[in-house]
Amino acid sequence: QRQLEESGGGLVQPGGSLRLSCAASGFTLEHYAIAWFRQAPGKERKGVSCISNSGGNTWYEESVKGRFTISRDDAKSTVYLEMNSLKPEDTADYYCAAGPGPSVCPIGVDYWGKGILVTVSS
Repeated sequence: QRQLEESGGGLVQPGGSLRLSCAASGFTLEHYAIAWFRQAPGKERKGVSCISNSGGNTWYEESVKGRFTISRDDAKSTVYLEMNSLKPEDTADYYCAAGPGPSVCPIGVDYWGKGILVTVSS
């Protein structure tokens, strides 16, 4: 069946880096816009970053701009979120989602990953 799965999360110290991956199985991502969301403890889910189906356009939530980079490798049906200069407030469950383009962010969501935990703590 068609699924998305996140990987690469874990525990990191403040100022450190992690790279999250979102891999598709059962389908390819080449025609989908992709979004990353996160949900911190006790808070609502919020969009973090998006990438268009072509990879030519990206969007970042203001608090991560300049620190996070989204990219895609359609040959591997995988989207990445490189997270640098991590802060404790980045601690959250991170989710990827795929949906129709051609907007930079998905118009709707066809597929969700199950989420992966990122903890930034000393």
